[in-house]
Amino acid sequence: MRTRLVLKPGQRGTIKLVAEYGDRLICVRYRYDAERNRRLKTIELIVKETLVAPKEPAIDQLVYLQIAWGERDLAFAVKQAGGIWDARRKLWKLRYIHVARLGLVDRIIELQ
Repeated sequence: MRTRLVLKPGQRGTIKLVAEYGDRLICVRYRYDAERNRRLKTIELIVKETLVAPKEPAIDQLVYLQIAWGERDLAFAVKQAGGIWDARRKLWKLRYIHVARLGLVDRIIELQ
């Protein structure tokens, strides 16, 4: 079985399903079964949503920090704690334990 078409909510072919399922609808797929000569219309739905606490990094894990250009005192404190400037990403790199001690946890940037 292969998928030939995937539609997002609101696109032509999904209007009735959006009316029925609302924000729970993720996508509509048209799949083809060559063995049985069938076209199947499937949907992906959200059935449960729960809040998850953000995972705290390990104490010795390197994390990236966003510090603005004019915050010289803050950048100096990060450098004194062992921070390294990553010019390619334009972020500071520092171990989580030092970030927590400096009170900069809110400035951590998650990289994908």
